[in-house]
Amino acid sequence: MATLLIVHHTPSPNCQAMFEAVVSGATDPDIEDVRVVRVPALSATASDVLAADGFLLGTPANLGYMSGALKHFFDQVYYPCLDATRGRPFGYWVHGGNDVTGAVRGIESVTTGLGWRRTAEAVTVTGEPDKGDLERCWELGATVAAGLMG
Repeated sequence: MATLLIVHHTPSPNCQAMFEAVVSGATDPDIEDVRVVRVPALSATASDVLAADGFLLGTPANLGYMSGALKHFFDQVYYPCLDATRGRPFGYWVHGGNDVTGAVRGIESVTTGLGWRRTAEAVTVTGEPDKGDLERCWELGATVAAGLMG
């Protein structure tokens, strides 16, 4: 059974709504043989990453960058996971009040350095997520999870 690790920082109702939609997509009953593990960014470890076959990452855009919690996650796992996780699939979502550019650039930079392979279009939302945004989050979760099916 494949493992999908969802690493998230969800400090607001908007981030929580996006996270829940991603989880709903990833755990859809049509997706078989994929175990979904949800870990807050401040609790996720290199062991969690090494045990996973793919990743979903979620963060707010804070002060023009990814949250400190997601940055902390990357700082903790980067070197211990660098070679062992190269080529693994991932996707991500970002929520911001008015701009997510810096957060997207940061995530893309770190995941490129890790050698991870983005397998779904990133979901970026500014302001309150609407129904279409939450549907895109659901699709993100389902797409990355379905890609892990054996």
